[in-house]
Amino acid sequence: MGGGAARSSCPPRLERRRLLLLLLLLLGLCSRTAALRGNDNSEALPESIPSAPGTLPHFMEEPDDAYIIKSNPIVLRCKAMPAMQIFFKCNGEWVHQNEHVSEESMDETTGLKVREVFINVTRQQVEDFHGPEDYWCQCVAWSHLGTSKSRKASVRIAYLRKNFEQDPQGKEVPIEGMIVLHCRPPEGVPAAEVEWLKNEEPIDSNLDENIDTRADHNLIIRQARLSDSGNYTCMAANIVAKRRSMSATVVVYVNGGWSSWTEWSNCNARCGRGWQKRSRTCTNPAPLNGGAFCEGMSVQKITCTSLCPVDGNWEVWSEWSVCSPECEHLRVRECIAPPPRNGGKYCEGLSQESENCTEGLCIQDIETASDIALYSGLGAAVIAVAVLVVGVTLYRRSQSEYGVDVIDSSALTGGFQTFNFKTVRQGNSLLLNSSMQPDLTVSRTYSGPICLQDPMDKELMTESSLFNPLSDIKVKVQSSFMVSLGVTERAEYHGKAHSGTFPHGNNRAFGTIQARNKATYIQNLSSISTRSELKTTAIFGHLGGRLVVPNTGVSLLIPHGAIPEESSWEIYLAITQKESSLQPEGTDVLLGPEVTCGPSDFSVSTPFALTIPHCAEVNSEHWNIHLKKRTQQGKWEEVMSVEEETTSCYCLLDPYACHILLNSFGTYALIGEPISDCAVRQLKVAVFGCLSCNSLDYNLRVYCMDNTPCAFQEVVSDERLQGGQLLEEPKLLHFKGNTFSLQISVLDIPPFLWRIKPFTACQEVPFSRVWCSSQKPLHCAFSLERYTPATTQLSCKICVRQVKGHEQILQIQTSILENERETIAFFAHDDSNFPAQMGPKAFKIPYSIRQRICATFDTPNAKGKDWQMLAQKNSINRNLSYFATQSSPSAVILDLWEARHQHDGDLDSLACALEEIGRTHSKISDITETEIEEPDFNYSRQNGL
Repeated sequence: MGGGAARSSCPPRLERRRLLLLLLLLLGLCSRTAALRGNDNSEALPESIPSAPGTLPHFMEEPDDAYIIKSNPIVLRCKAMPAMQIFFKCNGEWVHQNEHVSEESMDETTGLKVREVFINVTRQQVEDFHGPEDYWCQCVAWSHLGTSKSRKASVRIAYLRKNFEQDPQGKEVPIEGMIVLHCRPPEGVPAAEVEWLKNEEPIDSNLDENIDTRADHNLIIRQARLSDSGNYTCMAANIVAKRRSMSATVVVYVNGGWSSWTEWSNCNARCGRGWQKRSRTCTNPAPLNGGAFCEGMSVQKITCTSLCPVDGNWEVWSEWSVCSPECEHLRVRECIAPPPRNGGKYCEGLSQESENCTEGLCIQDIETASDIALYSGLGAAVIAVAVLVVGVTLYRRSQSEYGVDVIDSSALTGGFQTFNFKTVRQGNSLLLNSSMQPDLTVSRTYSGPICLQDPMDKELMTESSLFNPLSDIKVKVQSSFMVSLGVTERAEYHGKAHSGTFPHGNNRAFGTIQARNKATYIQNLSSISTRSELKTTAIFGHLGGRLVVPNTGVSLLIPHGAIPEESSWEIYLAITQKESSLQPEGTDVLLGPEVTCGPSDFSVSTPFALTIPHCAEVNSEHWNIHLKKRTQQGKWEEVMSVEEETTSCYCLLDPYACHILLNSFGTYALIGEPISDCAVRQLKVAVFGCLSCNSLDYNLRVYCMDNTPCAFQEVVSDERLQGGQLLEEPKLLHFKGNTFSLQISVLDIPPFLWRIKPFTACQEVPFSRVWCSSQKPLHCAFSLERYTPATTQLSCKICVRQVKGHEQILQIQTSILENERETIAFFAHDDSNFPAQMGPKAFKIPYSIRQRICATFDTPNAKGKDWQMLAQKNSINRNLSYFATQSSPSAVILDLWEARHQHDGDLDSLACALEEIGRTHSKISDITETEIEEPDFNYSRQNGL
């Protein structure tokens, strides 16, 4: 029974072994089948890799979503560590092994194997896939512990439709109103990003808090400004293409507002019942860009009653008076019957009568005939003496205009020819010390240079002989280098100087020949030029005009209508050439002259144009230029930056001048702040020469000054006083703010004709001396010596260069003899003959044409062909909001054109600009002379000429 039990228990054990073996075979078969199915007809995937125990693959880079642009395939990449194999699966199916590109490397830190795999996906593959979701791919990495899967990366075909779902629409909104422009971009993959353009320029909402472009692609302007007028375009773009919407024109208009009422006028009836009126204008503000005109009456009238005038009438004559010793009696009457009242006429006729009261029988004591003859002779003698005294006085005044009698003016053109002069007459009103008693019979004659060796002959000039010009003095210029023995040539350019009109300051100083030595003479002449002040003045009326300081580049344009009708003002323009009170800070530079215009208490109704030359090479990336004004307390305050957007004033920076539109007079200056080492200050290099006291020596003076006409004129005036001659046309040097010094040297001196002292042929000037000169011209002198007096020709080179910068070479070829020199013109535009122009002659554009242009362009136009287009065609593209605040923007733009073209007056270019806009087809330059001259005739007639 025990054996039976053993037999019955064996079969179950055998069956369990068989079942276990069968289960293992089934597991192996299933794993092999899965491997074959996973390969999708490819090689079997590995079951294990040699790796660090317990490490699953970690993805260092997973495939990203991608877009197929046109027909270009995209590349998906995957990178894992550690990994023996990496394969891509797309849309649930394994990608064939041949389509994989694999790279293998070893991580230096961990020593693990890194594998990177790439596949390409084409447009055709994406288009052929039809599924519930987008085309996707993921990668699977194997290690001995198992597999890791990456994220799914979708692949889509990129596109952008052509038509916008909603285009922005044009609007007209009042000022300070809200502007909302809607834009729905075209459908596209990926979704298009929207950008707004204004007049073809991108809008950056980060720079303007008033503009918001983040709200569902819409453009929102919270408070509309005049500068917001323009053409707006919605720009949609993605990785495939860009699309533009239709442009929407936005017009910001200003409704008109009434000004205050004027005072009531006088009653129009001189006698009895009449009316009087008052008026107001729609200018507070004026309607702009199609804004509504003011509602209501512009004129009010009321009745009035004026007292009638009563003409005066004589009362009856009084009784005759008692007969006088002269045998006459008289009677009187008064205009009191009635007296004149309320503007009535005064009585006509005499208020007193007299007649002989003896009927011709009056007898008087008569002096003898001899007494009568005596008295007659004495009277005639007194009259003759008075006439003689007046004649002598007038003759002496006409002969003493300069304080000295110049006998030979040719001696003043350099000081190397024979001249003679007489001692100043007694009582000359132009001298501070006129009490001296000179010998009128003695005259001295000097021959040769003005460099005298005898101590008694060195009496040339002292500071005690300097004098200030009288208010009505006029100095005549007789030659290009004439200096009337100390009387500087910088004369008043126009008429009399009216006291109380010009700004207070140092007057121009003059001198006479009473110095003790030559050094004092030159020193005093130098001080004259630095203490002087150039100024000009004229009286302007309603027709306006132009004021110019000759040969300085400084001018003032008073527009037509800036001064009220039936009034006139004396306006002045001055350049201060003494040491400026404006001291720039740090590396800041005074770029031009300090200019004063006035009177300061007068304000104009429309902006005037002030032109100031400057020496900066205009570049907003290298310079930040400011306009400053001096207050009444003498301090300087900033008015604006040239690049600033403001409505108080306007600055237009041309290459060599700055044109400023202002409403108030005062003292102005331009300050430049260099913002990089590439900031360039333009210097004019000029060379002057003259013989020295030693007849064998010749002096060369090299000047480096600001490239402004006024700076050059100051140097020319100083050289005229010293007898210098301009030897070569000046050249332009670009001096950079890079802290490198300036070198000036004399080269190629003829070795057997001339010589220069050793170690003096080259001079170096520190950077700070040149850059921070504050309008003081840099001056370097070289002394050359001839071997023999027979040498009269000089040939050499002057080299002026900045270390690691720009260089200029001036070729000197001149004769040292005065009569053999070739004259070189100083100024390209000599406007000394016309310092002031009044009325229509001061303007290039005839007034009738100007009125038509303003009437045409001040009217807003939906196509944009208004005053903004006129400004654009004249290269005025910045701070247009300033013009929008003016009553006539076109008139102010034309005033700015007049200021910029005072020398050329290129009307053809203006006519071409108008034709391009399409508003006119006629050239302004074809206007006949009669049209231009007729307004001038009317102006002359109005002023009594």
